[in-house]
Amino acid sequence: MTIPPLGLLLDVDGPLASPLTRTIAIPSILTQLGRMANAGIPIGFNTGRSAAFINEHIAGPLIDAGLDSSARVYGVCEKGALWFRITAKGLGEMGVDSELVIPGDISRDIAALVADEFASTMFFDSEKKAMISVEQRVDVDSETYWREQKRFDAYAGKLLVDRGYGYCRPGAKILDASGNVQYRIDPTFISTDIESVVLGKDRGALRALELVESDGPVPSVWRTAGDSRGDYAMADWLHEHGFDVEHLDVRPADGIPPRPYGVLVAGDLVHDEAGAVYLERWAEEFV
Repeated sequence: MTIPPLGLLLDVDGPLASPLTRTIAIPSILTQLGRMANAGIPIGFNTGRSAAFINEHIAGPLIDAGLDSSARVYGVCEKGALWFRITAKGLGEMGVDSELVIPGDISRDIAALVADEFASTMFFDSEKKAMISVEQRVDVDSETYWREQKRFDAYAGKLLVDRGYGYCRPGAKILDASGNVQYRIDPTFISTDIESVVLGKDRGALRALELVESDGPVPSVWRTAGDSRGDYAMADWLHEHGFDVEHLDVRPADGIPPRPYGVLVAGDLVHDEAGAVYLERWAEEFV
């Protein structure tokens, strides 16, 4: 097997799935993903989403469109907590890091909190296996959700502290003095994730590369894509491990951090519109 000219490591929400519909709304995105996968380019979906979401919105449509049995496609979900191959027959055997699963009593209490206090603006994602995600309802405008999200985050932080756990924000100091900091509260554009501090897009990159290495040659050139500052961590990991990488930021208005590798933007286009443009460019360049 020859070394592929490119590898892709992609966040799902933003670059691929519309933040408004939470689905793949631009047909060319799946077309170009399938085109590159069937040409032998390894593709990893490095996401906080559940395996069920990937199965429904990514794997199923790719298979229906004719994913080759030789395609090297992988899912790394919940920011590195679980991982699997995507084959022409569906999702392969799933690996789960059981040490990073949030205790069931915390998960149940967060679900009850959402049902009792926040059901009009958000919902509890019951398909997650390791982390907790509480997501904006699609019928709620963003300004209303963001206001309630701050209130939810405060409730969730108090719940963790009351249980004896410290917690932190991404890139911030510990927010209590318990000395038992195991979890991170990570508010995103459309959700809040409560997760092990070990998880992140760099952890997801590690898992994805392990999958790629396990069944064939690894390309030296990679492209990553995401819609948040946390998504830069997958490109950081690749750069630190000697790969030639460029990162597509599909929401650059949040601010582009200085990086030692190339950062791509699509002019005035954002989210999945930006993702669609660059997937087509990469397919034309590398297939």
